[in-house]
Amino acid sequence: MVHAFIMVKTAAGKSEGLLAAIRDLETVSTAHIVAGNYDIIAEVDAEEMYDVLKAVSSNMQGLEGVTDTKTYIAMD
Repeated sequence: MVHAFIMVKTAAGKSEGLLAAIRDLETVSTAHIVAGNYDIIAEVDAEEMYDVLKAVSSNMQGLEGVTDTKTYIAMD
């Protein structure tokens, strides 16, 4: 099992609408709007690293209003 944290930057005023769409993604276990350099942090649980990459590159980055993502893989 791979556990990852995905930091998501959004276009101005898009965070709330994107939060629901990100939470609806199959591999996302939870997501929150946050203050700081990124607008949303999502936690992803997947069977393999490929599934995490797919969740980010195909699913999250494909959502209208997502401008940038950064992925951190949990090591514990």
